[in-house]
This record gives sequence, C-alpha cells and structure tokens, in this order.
Amino acid sequence: MKVTEMAEIQIRLNGDDHKFAEGGSIADLVRSLDLDPAKVAVERNREIVTRSTLEDVMVEPGDELEIVHFVGGGSGDDSWTVAGRTFRSRLIVGTGKYKDFAENAAAVEASGAEMVTVAVRRVNVTDRNQPVLMDFIDPKKVTYLPNTAGCFNAEDAIRTLRLAREAGGWDLVKLEVLGEAKTLYPNMRETLEATEVLAKEGFKPMVYCVDDPIAAKQLEDAGAVAIMPLGAPIGSGLGIQNRVTIRLIVEGASVPVLVDAGVGTASDAAVAMELGCDGVLMNTAIAEAKEPVRMARAMRLAVEAGREAYLSGRMGRRMYADPSSPLSGLI
Repeated sequence: MKVTEMAEIQIRLNGDDHKFAEGGSIADLVRSLDLDPAKVAVERNREIVTRSTLEDVMVEPGDELEIVHFVGGGSGDDSWTVAGRTFRSRLIVGTGKYKDFAENAAAVEASGAEMVTVAVRRVNVTDRNQPVLMDFIDPKKVTYLPNTAGCFNAEDAIRTLRLAREAGGWDLVKLEVLGEAKTLYPNMRETLEATEVLAKEGFKPMVYCVDDPIAAKQLEDAGAVAIMPLGAPIGSGLGIQNRVTIRLIVEGASVPVLVDAGVGTASDAAVAMELGCDGVLMNTAIAEAKEPVRMARAMRLAVEAGREAYLSGRMGRRMYADPSSPLSGLI
C-alpha cells in the first residue's frame, strides 16, 4: 500500500517562515511545538484567537501567527543591547575569506548571528552582473555593521563610514584604524581621534582597540558605544592571550565589551564569554575552517556555553586537591 505524503503549507510563525501540515488547527500547531494550548495566547493575522476556539480554527496558507506565553521575570531573556538595539545572539561574524557568498550565508545561518561586519569597497563598474552580498544575506534580517578594515589613519576611516552611511543609512558602525600591516594592531591615537569625530557626527561606533583598560575607558568617554579589544592579532587564531586585561576592561566598562580578533576555535570563544564579555566577533576562525558551516555551529554553541558558565559563577581555584566524595566513613 502506497503511503501518501501529507501536504504542507507555508506560514509565518513568530516572525519566521514555517511549514505546517495542511488541514491542521491552531491547537495542532501549538502541540507540534511541544506546547500546551491551554497555556499560550495566539494571534492570527493580528487578531486574537480565543483559547476556546484553538481546536476549531484551521491554519491557512500565508497566515501570520504569534504564539506567546509567560516566562519568569526575564529568566528566559539573555539578550544584550548596543546603542539602543537589542540582539539575542552574542556572536558577530565577518563576511570575508569565504569561497563564495553562498558559503558565507550558510555559515551566518548556522552561527545564529544577527549581525555581520561588511567592508566598504568600490563598485565594480566593469562587471555589473557580479553577485553582491545583499543577494545572499538580507540586511533586513541581519544587521549590517560597516567597518573600516584596511584603514590606516583617522581620515580614511571617517571618510569610509560617511560613504557607508550615505549608501545604506547605517550609523551603527565598526571602527578600526590600523597601525601597520604586519601586526594589524590598532593605532590608538588615530582610533581615538576618529571616535571623537564620528560620535559628534551622530555615528555609533563600536571600536576595535588594544587590550588596555585605560585606552578602553578613553574610547568610551570619546563616544564609543562598544569596546572591542583584540584577543590576539587579527587572523592569527592564537586565542585570548591576556585574560587579565580583558577582564579588567569588562569590569571597568559601562558599554558592551566584545572580543574582536584572534579567536581560532570554539574554546577561545568560550573563554571570552567566561571572562564576562558581552559577545565575540570573528571571521577567519570560521571562514578558514575546513568545514566553515560546521565551525560556525560550533562557535554558536561555544558562545552560548561560555555565557552560561559565566552566569553560573565558576568554582574557586584551589592550590590543592579537594575530594568530591567525603573521606570519612571509608571501609
């Protein structure tokens, strides 16, 4: 006997595209999400569906549904905010070094990132049919963070971001002003100057900087909306080289702190989060992995695990052993 496959319909559920079995009720949809229809509220096409009718109202193609329930006092929300914008993912990923835009888009999706850094480059006027990033990563769904990668002085960085704002209306930006090509360390004098100018012009700069608590505070005072100290040189994959200064920056900052550069693998991302950072930005660690999409997934899990560990409060360090089982009562 041939088994007939059940037809599916396309709907919007809590802001995302979702497929559901044709002919099912709203109550069936709720149960398919492992939820109790008696404990949720449902809005269908901007109209409340009374709980007593959830079994009777059928889900139709194109329906837009919102399903909500109560959670305890913020315990289910570990979002973070920068410049008035709130994000759930604490992982920001770059958009360079991938073999193509399709792989980049797949990695972004696997990472769960809600923000990506994008470089500002000249339009290719000789080949106008070349694919562009926006065809693969929708800026309406993922926040674009224009950056000043490759700028070695404040003037060029400011000019680049002015163009970015003109092109896409972006005011939340990533500022980096490099000192020289070998180490790609930031030039802090030029970085501070650019931060002051951009802040006065209404930009909201998230600023790449050295892992120096004093410099970090100066940037904050100059108008930086986030401090982004390097963990190690850009693209090195060496991991967090100075945990002490990163922790001091976190303790002294009143704006978000995100490690930006040097992450090589998932354990590095977890360390950054365990130090109390609000997030991690990375590019090469994912893009140059043998399987970028799988590494993107690993980084998402590592950031989540590191955050959970930080919130849990780790055990104290001891100089000597302390047995898990009591020694008294041994046979």
